[in-house]
Amino acid sequence: MEAERIMKILLRLMVVSLIVFGTANAQSAKSVLFIGNSFTFGDRAAVHFYRANTVTDLNHEGIGGVPALFKTFTSEAGLAYDVSLETHPGVGLDWHLAQKRDVLSQRAWDVVVMHGYSTLDSAKPGDPATLVASATAMADLLRQKNPNVEIHLMATWSRADQTYPSTGHWHGQPIDAMARDVRAGYDKAAEAAHIPSVIPVGGAWLRAFQTGVADPNPYDGIDADKVDLWTYDHYHGSTYGYYLNALVIFGDLTGRDPRSLTERECAAFELGLSTAQAKALQQVAFDELTSAHVQMTAAAPVRPATASARCAAE
Repeated sequence: MEAERIMKILLRLMVVSLIVFGTANAQSAKSVLFIGNSFTFGDRAAVHFYRANTVTDLNHEGIGGVPALFKTFTSEAGLAYDVSLETHPGVGLDWHLAQKRDVLSQRAWDVVVMHGYSTLDSAKPGDPATLVASATAMADLLRQKNPNVEIHLMATWSRADQTYPSTGHWHGQPIDAMARDVRAGYDKAAEAAHIPSVIPVGGAWLRAFQTGVADPNPYDGIDADKVDLWTYDHYHGSTYGYYLNALVIFGDLTGRDPRSLTERECAAFELGLSTAQAKALQQVAFDELTSAHVQMTAAAPVRPATASARCAAE
Protein backbone atom coordinates (compact mmCIF):
# COMPACT_ATOMS: atom_id res chain seq x y z
CA MET A 1 0.00 0.00 0.00
CA GLU A 2 2.82 2.37 0.88
CA ALA A 3 4.52 1.73 -2.47
CA GLU A 4 1.24 2.41 -4.29
CA ARG A 5 0.78 5.71 -2.41
CA ILE A 6 4.32 6.81 -3.27
CA MET A 7 3.75 5.93 -6.93
CA LYS A 8 0.57 8.05 -7.03
CA ILE A 9 2.43 10.99 -5.48
CA LEU A 10 5.20 10.67 -8.05
CA LEU A 11 2.69 10.56 -10.90
CA ARG A 12 0.99 13.71 -9.61
CA LEU A 13 4.33 15.48 -9.39
CA MET A 14 5.13 14.47 -12.98
CA VAL A 15 1.79 15.82 -14.22
CA VAL A 16 2.28 19.10 -12.35
CA SER A 17 5.81 19.41 -13.74
CA LEU A 18 4.60 18.88 -17.29
CA ILE A 19 1.88 21.50 -16.88
CA VAL A 20 4.30 24.02 -15.40
CA PHE A 21 6.88 23.33 -18.11
CA GLY A 22 4.29 23.62 -20.86
CA THR A 23 2.94 26.90 -19.47
CA ALA A 24 6.41 28.37 -19.09
CA ASN A 25 7.33 27.30 -22.62
CA ALA A 26 4.17 28.85 -24.08
CA GLN A 27 4.84 32.10 -22.20
CA SER A 28 8.43 32.24 -23.46
CA ALA A 29 7.38 31.85 -27.11
CA LYS A 30 7.21 35.12 -29.02
CA SER A 31 3.72 35.78 -30.39
CA VAL A 32 3.51 36.62 -34.11
CA LEU A 33 0.34 37.72 -35.89
CA PHE A 34 -0.01 37.74 -39.68
CA ILE A 35 -2.70 40.09 -41.09
CA GLY A 36 -3.40 39.84 -44.80
CA ASN A 37 -5.35 38.30 -47.63
CA SER A 38 -4.87 35.48 -50.15
CA PHE A 39 -1.20 36.42 -50.50
CA THR A 40 -0.76 35.41 -46.86
CA PHE A 41 -2.97 32.34 -46.75
CA GLY A 42 -1.47 30.86 -49.91
CA ASP A 43 -4.51 30.78 -52.16
CA ARG A 44 -4.48 28.36 -55.12
CA ALA A 45 -1.37 26.52 -53.96
CA ALA A 46 -0.56 23.54 -51.79
CA VAL A 47 0.53 25.98 -49.10
CA HIS A 48 -3.08 27.03 -48.35
CA PHE A 49 -3.79 24.33 -45.75
CA TYR A 50 -0.20 23.29 -45.09
CA ARG A 51 0.37 22.28 -41.43
CA ALA A 52 -2.66 24.24 -40.28
CA ASN A 53 -2.47 22.48 -36.92
CA THR A 54 0.79 24.29 -36.09
CA VAL A 55 -0.69 27.81 -36.20
CA THR A 56 -3.80 29.54 -34.84
CA ASP A 57 -6.27 30.74 -37.45
CA LEU A 58 -8.24 33.47 -35.67
CA ASN A 59 -11.05 33.10 -38.23
CA HIS A 60 -11.27 29.32 -37.67
CA GLU A 61 -10.95 28.46 -41.37
CA GLY A 62 -8.22 25.83 -41.00
CA ILE A 63 -5.61 27.85 -42.88
CA GLY A 64 -1.87 27.20 -42.65
CA GLY A 65 -0.42 29.25 -45.49
CA VAL A 66 2.70 31.36 -45.27
CA PRO A 67 2.39 31.59 -41.45
CA ALA A 68 2.68 27.79 -41.22
CA LEU A 69 5.75 27.85 -43.46
CA PHE A 70 7.28 30.47 -41.18
CA LYS A 71 6.40 28.35 -38.15
CA THR A 72 8.05 25.31 -39.71
CA PHE A 73 11.23 27.26 -40.44
CA THR A 74 11.44 28.61 -36.89
CA SER A 75 10.86 25.17 -35.39
CA GLU A 76 13.66 23.75 -37.52
CA ALA A 77 15.89 26.60 -36.37
CA GLY A 78 15.11 25.83 -32.72
CA LEU A 79 13.20 29.10 -32.19
CA ALA A 80 10.01 29.43 -30.15
CA TYR A 81 7.25 31.34 -31.93
CA ASP A 82 3.51 31.26 -31.25
CA VAL A 83 2.06 32.00 -34.71
CA SER A 84 -1.45 33.28 -35.46
CA LEU A 85 -3.13 34.64 -38.57
CA GLU A 86 -6.16 36.72 -39.50
CA THR A 87 -6.80 36.70 -43.25
CA HIS A 88 -9.58 37.37 -45.76
CA PRO A 89 -9.43 37.20 -49.58
CA GLY A 90 -9.31 40.28 -51.76
CA VAL A 91 -9.08 42.95 -49.10
CA GLY A 92 -6.72 45.54 -47.68
CA LEU A 93 -5.92 46.56 -44.13
CA ASP A 94 -8.93 48.88 -44.11
CA TRP A 95 -11.24 45.83 -44.23
CA HIS A 96 -9.53 44.20 -41.25
CA LEU A 97 -9.91 47.42 -39.27
CA ALA A 98 -13.61 47.63 -40.09
CA GLN A 99 -14.50 43.96 -39.68
CA LYS A 100 -11.95 42.37 -37.32
CA ARG A 101 -10.94 45.05 -34.85
CA ASP A 102 -12.06 42.99 -31.82
CA VAL A 103 -10.23 39.89 -33.06
CA LEU A 104 -7.01 41.79 -33.71
CA SER A 105 -7.02 43.55 -30.36
CA GLN A 106 -7.84 40.51 -28.24
CA ARG A 107 -4.25 40.29 -27.00
CA ALA A 108 -0.98 42.19 -26.92
CA TRP A 109 1.07 40.84 -29.83
CA ASP A 110 4.87 40.80 -29.77
CA VAL A 111 5.29 40.89 -33.56
CA VAL A 112 2.87 41.67 -36.41
CA VAL A 113 3.41 41.14 -40.15
CA MET A 114 0.79 42.82 -42.34
CA HIS A 115 0.08 43.86 -45.90
CA GLY A 116 -2.67 45.43 -47.98
CA TYR A 117 -4.25 44.79 -51.36
CA SER A 118 -1.93 43.65 -54.14
CA THR A 119 -2.35 46.76 -56.33
CA LEU A 120 -2.30 49.07 -53.27
CA ASP A 121 -5.94 50.04 -53.95
CA SER A 122 -8.42 47.75 -55.71
CA ALA A 123 -10.36 50.68 -57.16
CA LYS A 124 -7.34 52.88 -57.95
CA PRO A 125 -4.35 50.64 -58.75
CA GLY A 126 -1.04 52.20 -57.80
CA ASP A 127 -2.54 54.74 -55.38
CA PRO A 128 -1.06 54.25 -51.88
CA ALA A 129 -3.44 56.61 -50.02
CA THR A 130 -5.66 53.86 -48.59
CA LEU A 131 -2.66 51.78 -47.55
CA VAL A 132 -1.01 54.74 -45.84
CA ALA A 133 -4.16 55.60 -43.87
CA SER A 134 -5.04 52.02 -42.93
CA ALA A 135 -1.49 51.03 -41.97
CA THR A 136 -1.32 54.05 -39.67
CA ALA A 137 -4.67 53.23 -38.06
CA MET A 138 -3.72 49.56 -37.68
CA ALA A 139 -0.40 50.45 -36.06
CA ASP A 140 -2.25 52.71 -33.60
CA LEU A 141 -4.66 49.88 -32.73
CA LEU A 142 -1.87 47.36 -32.16
CA ARG A 143 0.16 49.79 -30.05
CA GLN A 144 -2.80 50.40 -27.76
CA LYS A 145 -2.40 46.79 -26.55
CA ASN A 146 1.39 46.73 -26.67
CA PRO A 147 3.31 49.99 -27.12
CA ASN A 148 6.43 47.97 -27.93
CA VAL A 149 4.88 45.72 -30.58
CA GLU A 150 7.28 45.04 -33.46
CA ILE A 151 5.36 45.83 -36.66
CA HIS A 152 6.49 44.81 -40.14
CA LEU A 153 4.84 45.81 -43.42
CA MET A 154 5.29 43.27 -46.22
CA ALA A 155 5.75 44.69 -49.73
CA THR A 156 4.16 42.25 -52.17
CA TRP A 157 5.09 41.15 -55.68
CA SER A 158 4.45 42.12 -59.29
CA ARG A 159 1.42 40.42 -60.82
CA ALA A 160 2.00 38.96 -64.28
CA ASP A 161 -1.71 39.41 -65.06
CA GLN A 162 -1.33 43.14 -64.37
CA THR A 163 1.74 43.44 -66.57
CA TYR A 164 1.48 41.36 -69.74
CA PRO A 165 -2.23 41.42 -70.78
CA SER A 166 -3.54 44.65 -72.29
CA THR A 167 -6.07 44.95 -69.45
CA GLY A 168 -3.38 45.23 -66.78
CA HIS A 169 -2.66 48.53 -65.06
CA TRP A 170 1.09 48.06 -65.62
CA HIS A 171 0.71 46.78 -69.22
CA GLY A 172 3.62 47.68 -71.46
CA GLN A 173 6.02 48.18 -68.57
CA PRO A 174 8.74 45.74 -67.40
CA ILE A 175 7.82 43.17 -64.77
CA ASP A 176 9.68 45.09 -62.09
CA ALA A 177 7.51 48.23 -62.48
CA MET A 178 4.58 47.06 -60.37
CA ALA A 179 6.78 45.73 -57.55
CA ARG A 180 8.71 49.00 -57.41
CA ASP A 181 5.51 51.06 -57.31
CA VAL A 182 4.12 48.79 -54.60
CA ARG A 183 7.33 49.09 -52.59
CA ALA A 184 7.22 52.89 -52.87
CA GLY A 185 3.67 52.78 -51.49
CA TYR A 186 4.74 50.64 -48.55
CA ASP A 187 7.66 52.95 -47.83
CA LYS A 188 5.21 55.87 -47.59
CA ALA A 189 2.95 53.84 -45.30
CA ALA A 190 5.88 52.83 -43.10
CA GLU A 191 7.00 56.44 -42.74
CA ALA A 192 3.50 57.66 -41.88
CA ALA A 193 2.89 54.86 -39.35
CA HIS A 194 6.41 55.01 -37.84
CA ILE A 195 7.08 51.42 -38.83
CA PRO A 196 10.82 50.78 -39.26
CA SER A 197 10.58 47.55 -41.27
CA VAL A 198 9.29 46.81 -44.77
CA ILE A 199 9.90 43.15 -45.64
CA PRO A 200 11.14 43.03 -49.27
CA VAL A 201 9.15 40.09 -50.62
CA GLY A 202 8.44 41.82 -53.95
CA GLY A 203 12.13 42.62 -54.28
CA ALA A 204 13.03 38.97 -53.71
CA TRP A 205 10.72 37.96 -56.57
CA LEU A 206 12.47 40.45 -58.87
CA ARG A 207 15.85 39.10 -57.77
CA ALA A 208 14.69 35.57 -58.60
CA PHE A 209 13.85 36.77 -62.13
CA GLN A 210 17.11 38.67 -62.53
CA THR A 211 19.27 35.75 -61.40
CA GLY A 212 17.54 33.18 -63.58
CA VAL A 213 15.97 31.22 -60.74
CA ALA A 214 12.42 32.08 -61.85
CA ASP A 215 10.79 32.83 -65.20
CA PRO A 216 9.55 36.44 -65.41
CA ASN A 217 6.84 35.81 -68.03
CA PRO A 218 4.54 32.78 -67.61
CA TYR A 219 2.50 33.79 -70.66
CA ASP A 220 5.20 32.62 -73.08
CA GLY A 221 6.01 29.36 -71.28
CA ILE A 222 8.41 28.52 -68.48
CA ASP A 223 12.09 28.20 -69.39
CA ALA A 224 13.86 24.96 -68.56
CA ASP A 225 15.29 24.75 -65.04
CA LYS A 226 13.38 27.85 -63.91
CA VAL A 227 10.42 27.97 -61.53
CA ASP A 228 7.14 29.84 -61.94
CA LEU A 229 6.57 31.99 -58.85
CA TRP A 230 2.93 32.53 -59.85
CA THR A 231 0.21 29.92 -59.84
CA TYR A 232 -2.07 29.22 -62.84
CA ASP A 233 -3.88 32.59 -62.65
CA HIS A 234 -0.57 34.50 -63.02
CA TYR A 235 -1.71 36.55 -60.00
CA HIS A 236 -1.36 34.59 -56.78
CA GLY A 237 1.82 32.83 -55.75
CA SER A 238 2.68 29.26 -56.60
CA THR A 239 4.17 26.96 -53.98
CA TYR A 240 7.58 28.29 -55.09
CA GLY A 241 6.41 31.88 -54.71
CA TYR A 242 4.97 31.39 -51.24
CA TYR A 243 8.05 29.45 -50.18
CA LEU A 244 10.26 32.39 -51.18
CA ASN A 245 7.83 34.73 -49.43
CA ALA A 246 8.14 32.80 -46.16
CA LEU A 247 11.94 32.60 -46.42
CA VAL A 248 12.23 36.38 -46.65
CA ILE A 249 9.90 36.84 -43.67
CA PHE A 250 11.87 34.24 -41.70
CA GLY A 251 15.18 36.00 -42.31
CA ASP A 252 13.78 39.45 -41.59
CA LEU A 253 11.95 38.56 -38.36
CA THR A 254 14.45 36.15 -36.82
CA GLY A 255 17.75 37.51 -38.10
CA ARG A 256 18.70 34.00 -39.19
CA ASP A 257 20.29 33.27 -42.55
CA PRO A 258 17.65 31.42 -44.64
CA ARG A 259 20.42 29.28 -46.12
CA SER A 260 20.98 27.75 -42.68
CA LEU A 261 17.75 25.78 -43.22
CA THR A 262 19.66 23.90 -45.95
CA GLU A 263 18.42 22.33 -49.17
CA ARG A 264 17.02 19.46 -47.07
CA GLU A 265 14.56 21.82 -45.37
CA CYS A 266 11.39 20.02 -44.31
CA ALA A 267 8.64 22.18 -45.87
CA ALA A 268 10.41 22.09 -49.23
CA PHE A 269 10.51 18.29 -49.05
CA GLU A 270 6.86 18.01 -48.05
CA LEU A 271 5.69 20.43 -50.74
CA GLY A 272 7.63 18.76 -53.53
CA LEU A 273 10.50 21.19 -54.14
CA SER A 274 13.77 19.69 -55.26
CA THR A 275 16.86 20.26 -53.14
CA ALA A 276 18.27 22.43 -55.93
CA GLN A 277 15.12 24.58 -55.99
CA ALA A 278 15.10 24.97 -52.20
CA LYS A 279 18.76 25.95 -52.18
CA ALA A 280 18.31 28.47 -54.99
CA LEU A 281 15.30 30.15 -53.35
CA GLN A 282 17.10 30.30 -50.00
CA GLN A 283 20.01 32.02 -51.72
CA VAL A 284 17.67 34.55 -53.37
CA ALA A 285 16.08 35.34 -49.99
CA PHE A 286 19.49 35.79 -48.36
CA ASP A 287 20.77 38.04 -51.15
CA GLU A 288 17.67 40.26 -51.07
CA LEU A 289 17.76 40.60 -47.30
CA THR A 290 21.47 41.42 -47.45
CA SER A 291 20.77 44.05 -50.10
CA ALA A 292 18.12 45.51 -47.78
CA HIS A 293 20.73 45.67 -44.96
CA VAL A 294 18.94 43.14 -42.76
CA GLN A 295 21.42 41.84 -40.19
CA MET A 296 21.51 38.03 -40.11
CA THR A 297 23.50 35.49 -38.16
CA ALA A 298 24.98 32.47 -39.89
CA ALA A 299 23.56 29.87 -37.51
CA ALA A 300 25.02 26.40 -37.91
CA PRO A 301 22.77 24.37 -40.22
CA VAL A 302 21.12 21.18 -39.01
CA ARG A 303 21.83 18.41 -41.49
CA PRO A 304 19.71 15.29 -40.97
CA ALA A 305 20.45 12.13 -42.92
CA THR A 306 17.40 12.82 -45.10
CA ALA A 307 14.69 15.45 -45.26
CA SER A 308 12.06 12.81 -44.53
CA ALA A 309 13.83 11.91 -41.27
CA ARG A 310 13.59 15.53 -40.13
CA CYS A 311 9.95 15.82 -41.22
CA ALA A 312 9.01 12.67 -39.32
CA ALA A 313 10.54 14.15 -36.19
CA GLU A 314 8.70 17.47 -36.42
